[in-house]
Amino acid sequence: MEFSDVINKRYSVRGYLDKEVEREKLEYVLKAATIAPTGVNYQPFKVFVIDTKKNKEALSKIYSAPWFVEAPYVICVVSKKDEAWVRKWDNKNISDIDATIVMDHIILAATDVGLGTCYIGAFKPDEARKFLNLSDNEEPVLFTPLGYGNAEPRNTPRMDLDEFVTYI
Repeated sequence: MEFSDVINKRYSVRGYLDKEVEREKLEYVLKAATIAPTGVNYQPFKVFVIDTKKNKEALSKIYSAPWFVEAPYVICVVSKKDEAWVRKWDNKNISDIDATIVMDHIILAATDVGLGTCYIGAFKPDEARKFLNLSDNEEPVLFTPLGYGNAEPRNTPRMDLDEFVTYI
């Protein structure tokens, strides 16, 4: 698929088929995480691949929408805060930015091979930490289901360029 097709076809899938994801597609998606740019290439992240059938109850405590656990997998990207680059002028730790870029690569790669995803940031972090058994240094940043979509895109209007671009 051409890149313009990938970014134009991606949408937040809120319904999934009960259909397994082929191993080669899963690995393709996960390999996209390895090439995601991170600050100073420190790669301060972990990726959890969670089997929804084995973990439906725990996942439902993290995010309660029924479609969240319909796909065969849920992916979580976790930042490792003390391993991330920190901007020296204001001490901004960019681990959350790095983790978001990683998830974006995962989601775009999934779209490229015909899989559906949905960025989930509105989850319960305490439940996620407990389920994933994270250390104090680790922060769950984003989740997404990963599977074959069974829902049409919603009408999501987009801003025109002149609404958000400023040329200086």
